Formats: sequence, structure tokens, C-alpha cells
Amino acid sequence: MDVIDYAIFAFFPLVMAYAATSDVLTMTIPNRVSLIGIAGFAIAAPLAGLDIQTIGLHAAAGAAVLVGGFLMFAARWIGGGDAKVAAVAALWLGLDHTLEFLLQGALFGGTLTIFIILARRRPLPAFAIRPWILRLHDPASGVPYCLALAAAALVIYPKTVWIGLVA
Repeated sequence: MDVIDYAIFAFFPLVMAYAATSDVLTMTIPNRVSLIGIAGFAIAAPLAGLDIQTIGLHAAAGAAVLVGGFLMFAARWIGGGDAKVAAVAALWLGLDHTLEFLLQGALFGGTLTIFIILARRRPLPAFAIRPWILRLHDPASGVPYCLALAAAALVIYPKTVWIGLVA
């Protein structure tokens, strides 16, 4: 076990946390977040000892989620940043865990959406008046779904090949 193993293991959770935080605070996820996630995987996978077949299956999971995500984006069901972050999460989690990730994401996302809808029915207390909270409270605003995607990814992450790095 060395510093590189810990860095590889920590990279994906940090990317997901940054994406979720960005979405909550600004209702946007910069493209660089997804690009960093993809680049990190491209570097980490060989360093972690993943063989070419495993890397290919991870890439297939990411590509499939990207296609599905963009179909949902085209239907205006989710944001483009959410589609890209979901694809990055599937890339890191792999084909074996993608369905579980999508189901967990839907459960967390449904819970988050209900919570936000109910919160928007209540007036904000004076101490909570902040630009990002006003954005979240605005009924015309969307739901920062990346928060749900990140939560789902981080729940599943310990079940993946990456846990072997620190076990």
C-alpha cells in the first residue's frame, strides 16, 4: 500500500463531491469535472492493475450511460451535466455496478426531488437567505440531481475493484 494507491482510491470520491457541490451551489456542473473524471480513470486504471478487458467493460458502462443520459437530456428530464457525471460514475464503477448505481441514483433523486418540492412550499427563514439557497428554493429552478448521483456512486464505490487498492 502506497501513496499512489490512496490517491487513486480518493480521486473518484473527490470528483463526485466537487460535482455535487457545484450543482447544489450553482445549478451547473462544469465540463471540466467530467473531463477530469475521465482523465483520472485513464490514468488510474492501468496504475491500479486493471486489465484491458476490465477497462473496456468500464468504458462500455460509461458509454451506455452517456447515451441514455443524453436521451434523457434531449427529453428535458435531466441536465446535460447530470448526464455527463452519471457517465463518469458508470465509467469508474464498471459494468457490474452500473445498474445498481442507476437504481440508487433514482431512489436518491426521487427523495431529493420530493424534499425540494416540499421545501419550496415553505417560506425561507431570514437566516437562510443566500443566493444559492434562493436558487434552490425557486420553483422555476431545477433540482441539483448530481447530488443524488454522487450519493449513489459513493454508496456503491466500496463494492468496486477500487476497494482492493486500500483493503
